[in-house]
Amino acid sequence: MKERRRLPILPARSLVPNIVTILALAAGMTSIKFALAAKWELAVGAILLAAVFDALDGRVARLMKGTSRFGAELDSLSDVISFGLAPAIVLYLWTLRDLGGLGWMLALVFAVCCALRLARFNVMSEQEEKPSEFFVGVPSPMGAVLALWPMALTFQLEEPVFRLPYLVAPYMAVVAFLMVSQVPTFSLKKVRVKNEYVLPVLILAGLMAASATVYIWGTLSFACLLYLGLIPFSVRLSRSRKAAMQAERAAARQAKTIVTHPLSRDEPRPPLH
Repeated sequence: MKERRRLPILPARSLVPNIVTILALAAGMTSIKFALAAKWELAVGAILLAAVFDALDGRVARLMKGTSRFGAELDSLSDVISFGLAPAIVLYLWTLRDLGGLGWMLALVFAVCCALRLARFNVMSEQEEKPSEFFVGVPSPMGAVLALWPMALTFQLEEPVFRLPYLVAPYMAVVAFLMVSQVPTFSLKKVRVKNEYVLPVLILAGLMAASATVYIWGTLSFACLLYLGLIPFSVRLSRSRKAAMQAERAAARQAKTIVTHPLSRDEPRPPLH
């Protein structure tokens, strides 16, 4: 009789990052509860809180040397719920349900695109072709934040035009496409800032942090606009980096060929100038 396979025992240092991941999952689910009660600002805030926890769990795991396959799988499942399912339901209840079946179908498409984006990220994690400082497509947490941008504009400006389903629907479809697209986007984990730009970047970050304490929805809207505006630059920079990497590899292969197969005495040598 075969023995049952037992689950691996996780070390204590792996529990803390997994707890942070569960907090992100709980925040995403809580946003749905707030949306069902029509507490829209709290619903968006809960998803933003989930994004904060999602940004922390990986860093905590690396800091405590508590990375594990279990944690990686849990993180992906949490992201699908917090940044795929939750924003889709929140936006559906907020405005998309006015479109009837079309609105529900769009909510499903957004959630599915988020799941596909995460699945692709998992299988491409060991790919060598892409520059490490770029994501392929918009990451799911940022995709959720971008999808909620019309709500942030409505909260800040108190303009009902941003709640019109015929405007929100195509915008949400574009965000869903960006998540599953091949568009390279900056990875903040890998971006390096030149010395001459460090001070301006710190000043901008400080201004945004101060602004968020007073105009949180306006600051969020500016961040979304800034992120979308940087996508063309990330595409251009990614192409140049990829071309440089390919040129370096070609030169390395050529040098290896010369070393491995040197010219023999009988082979004609190139004329000297």
